[in-house]
Amino acid sequence: MGGALTRVRCAVWGSPISHSLSPVLHRAAYAALGLNHWAYDRREVDEGAFPDAFAGLDDSWRGLSLTMPLKEVALAVADRVADSAAETGAANTLVRGQEGWTAHNTDVHGIGVALREAGCRETPHALVVGSGATARSAVAALRRSGTVRVTFMVRGRARPETVGQARRAGLEVDEVPMGQWVPADVVISTVPPSAVSGLQGFPRPTDAVGATLLEVVYGEGPTPLEATATANGWTVQHGTAMLLHQATEQVRLMTGRPAPLEAMRSALAAALAQRPRR
Repeated sequence: MGGALTRVRCAVWGSPISHSLSPVLHRAAYAALGLNHWAYDRREVDEGAFPDAFAGLDDSWRGLSLTMPLKEVALAVADRVADSAAETGAANTLVRGQEGWTAHNTDVHGIGVALREAGCRETPHALVVGSGATARSAVAALRRSGTVRVTFMVRGRARPETVGQARRAGLEVDEVPMGQWVPADVVISTVPPSAVSGLQGFPRPTDAVGATLLEVVYGEGPTPLEATATANGWTVQHGTAMLLHQATEQVRLMTGRPAPLEAMRSALAAALAQRPRR
């Protein structure tokens, strides 16, 4: 008889973390793939605690999913940095391999697939609300979909590293204050719903093809921005679609096997159905 399989451990870290649906997605994937010796947990870890927590990982650990505020500090512990993380200066995934830990940014994949799934194919002009780490993931995804101009809607000034990334990618860059909506083919909001203002000025689609809103932050029911966009004739893609597709890429990277998309989608839908709605 063969020996017992060695336990393999993964988890999602961040602060706050209790709301995270990553365990639902990854555990569903392991079950569908027959990886009964794999475990996926969540842990409250902030920036100050991250270095010691990471140093304490033993050889049973294969991967970490990282949410705020760890997407930038994670780069400092990586032995290798994948192109997606290097381009955005942010990592939401650490995967251990033979050459140590590699930092990835699967949010780029998640945003791109979520937009395509919503029927968003052409995005010449994009409006990105916010300019943090997730906004840089949005810029990377938009660059891959043919965007030529990006406008950042922010309070104060857009973060210089985000503006620099967009310009290095060859995009035209503008900035507008929060609440000053400009015509665009796609809007990606990367900030908390309560930070978005001026919804009375939200535009209608600029042409018959329509326009798409992706609200990255997900919660209990439609946000005010999603409700306004729907009322104005926009196609709305929810942040849970990005969550799903970035997680499928994490599963592929961590396990080395194609992610079971439909099993993960079903598990996510069941978990969302149990959450209270606003």
